Amino acid sequence: MDLSAINPVLLIASLMVAATPLLLAAIGELVVEKAGVLNLGVEGMMIVGAISGFAISVESGSPMLGLIAAMIGGALLSLLFAFLTQFALANQVASGLALTLFGLGLSALMGQSYVGIKPPAMATLDIPVISDIPVIGPILFSHDPVLYIGIALCAGVWAFLKFSRGGLVLRAVGESHDAAHALGYNVIRVRILAIMFGGACAGLGGAYISLIRVPQWTEGMTAGIGWIALALVVFASWKPWRVLLGAYLFGGINVLQLNLQAAGIAIPVEYLAMSPYLITILVLVIMSADKSGAPASLGRTFHASQ
Repeated sequence: MDLSAINPVLLIASLMVAATPLLLAAIGELVVEKAGVLNLGVEGMMIVGAISGFAISVESGSPMLGLIAAMIGGALLSLLFAFLTQFALANQVASGLALTLFGLGLSALMGQSYVGIKPPAMATLDIPVISDIPVIGPILFSHDPVLYIGIALCAGVWAFLKFSRGGLVLRAVGESHDAAHALGYNVIRVRILAIMFGGACAGLGGAYISLIRVPQWTEGMTAGIGWIALALVVFASWKPWRVLLGAYLFGGINVLQLNLQAAGIAIPVEYLAMSPYLITILVLVIMSADKSGAPASLGRTFHASQ
């Protein structure tokens, strides 16, 4: 066992990369759930975003076009969930599970011809002078643009929910859709927009995996990140900054266990592989004692005739 081979600077920089797809998916799902909708199809939207972004990036030669395509793909798939739950009034849990299964199958079909192909590389934002600062530069200022977008998105969602009129309407719909409807707000429109936002974020998170973190296409490569994102939102008490903390905690433990495996630590690989999930859930359960963030109408179907 050689722990000296683990570089702390690279470890911290890598955990930020590992946390980004989880952060993107979870912050999108947080907005969806704040609107009173429970979408269990995050994993399906992520994997469709992963193959959509990968395919467009390979065909066009532009990673940015691939990321945009991934957001569109995730949002379009989320519209299927929106139709089922907001117009057909189907059960949200069953519809979300069906969306995940559909997304996994669709992505496998779409990705058959892209196995073994390497996508164009995404440029990093190496800021002159700042990125050359020892320790701090490689950790904070030498990453791809999407990583910074994820952090900015978390801050933006927090500000939107806390300070804007739109955030107030969204929270009102999530707390009591009947009261929001009585006040003249279009509950279905608000929820559809929230669902599409969540789908776009999940698609972007999926594309981050296939284009940046692991630049290749492999069937089922999201590997349960969508389910972790769902759990993260609940255990973070629907608070954006706790979602950020949980995502970085998961990313850090995931990267650490990979480094420990490479260092040859005398712990079975299976225990190391499951440690990020166990520790993240344990810490977030401890943090989730405050239940005040749970939307009162979460998972409840709104009937427009009410």
